Amino acid sequence: MKALLATVISLTLTVVVIGNAYYQKKQFYPSVVYLTNSNPSMAVMYLQAFILVLLIGKLMRKVFFGTLRPAEFEHLIERSWYAITETCLAFTVFRDDFNPKFIALFTVLLFLKAFHWLAEDRVDYMERSPVIGLVFHVRILSLLMLLAHLDMYFIVHAYQVTMAKGPSVQLVFGFEYAILIIMIANILIKYILHAIDSRWEAPWESKAAVLLYTELAVNFLKVLLYIGFVTVMVRIYTLPLFAFRPMYETMRSFKKAYNDVVLSRRAIRNMNTLYPDATAAELAAADNECIICREDMHSGMSPLLPTR
Repeated sequence: MKALLATVISLTLTVVVIGNAYYQKKQFYPSVVYLTNSNPSMAVMYLQAFILVLLIGKLMRKVFFGTLRPAEFEHLIERSWYAITETCLAFTVFRDDFNPKFIALFTVLLFLKAFHWLAEDRVDYMERSPVIGLVFHVRILSLLMLLAHLDMYFIVHAYQVTMAKGPSVQLVFGFEYAILIIMIANILIKYILHAIDSRWEAPWESKAAVLLYTELAVNFLKVLLYIGFVTVMVRIYTLPLFAFRPMYETMRSFKKAYNDVVLSRRAIRNMNTLYPDATAAELAAADNECIICREDMHSGMSPLLPTR
């Protein structure tokens, strides 16, 4: 009901503003010039564009996600506040490029970021969900393909504009979409691993290790991108304050993933050294029935624990 009311109000204001401009100027081009030079008229047009973006977002959310879970909605709001703050800081760096196209590009970036975040949360939910239907797979794969296509399009566009016209705000867009395409790759790998694990009756013991190394590689690539981006921005423009928080979060995630890998390998090495597998002779000399699952134990699969 609130969305419908906001849509009706914004549409009414837009019709009134456009009608007033055409009534005063009588022709199309003078009416457009009048609208673009009038701050109240542009404010109404921006409001209408914002409402349209929200409606498109609601439609895409319904198509690709259905109903959002409370945790997904909470994460979306939390990340959106950070993204909006960083966008406002970016406006201060590129204030000379501030125009309707600039605002539109940043709006599209925030819009696509939101669906990347939702896709990540929904794929993480796969591991905790007992039943995953065909509709879920179709939705996720379709969304990932769409987002990957859009990310690559904007990366290529930013590269072409930068090569043709020199450094500009397109550096930021190219960098942001490069981060997003890495995020898509990470989500896709997680989806494949969860999908394989859900089809196996026995637990997949190597899954955690694969996820751990994937997280390490993804964060390493992000750290390299952030370092390169900050270096370029400092040389061409100024210190990009808007990139500091996500860069810090990425470095912290990389450090955590690296420490987890080191601790995991150390634990496995200690396990193999301190608790070697029992031999066939040792199992034959004792009761080889597992006290937990009541099945026979076999050589090479049963660590020998100390008796004291």
